[in-house]
Amino acid sequence: MARVTIQFPDTFIYETDLIVRVSDLNYGNHVGNDNILTLMQEARTLYYRSRGFESEVKLEGPIGQIVADAAIVYKSESFLGDLLKIQIAVSDLHKYGFDLFYRITQRNTDKEVAVGKTGIVCFDYDKRKMVSMPASILAKLFPK
Repeated sequence: MARVTIQFPDTFIYETDLIVRVSDLNYGNHVGNDNILTLMQEARTLYYRSRGFESEVKLEGPIGQIVADAAIVYKSESFLGDLLKIQIAVSDLHKYGFDLFYRITQRNTDKEVAVGKTGIVCFDYDKRKMVSMPASILAKLFPK
């Protein structure tokens, strides 16, 4: 069986901590696989807010962003109350968007919990279609 592999860029652009909540747990009493994607979304939202955006849906006028694809590789369990460090990196900038990479580790032990990637594209919420990424959004998200 072929396994998903995720190759990280060299530099992380953002880091935040999140605590595992009871709502993140599944029947195995550890963070559920679906909730890893939710933790990635929470970290991405915090990154966007740190760059001055209200949310990824409201970047500039009707232009926002959507997740076009996602991949996650699970490394170890995480439990209620664990403090997770989530680091974000960016790569593959193109006309319509970019890829964001996530490294989730236990803050106290640096043990990897999961790694992930989301493909992000710009979306015009009025026209309901993908659009080119405005330079102004690119400059705010990834200043040089």
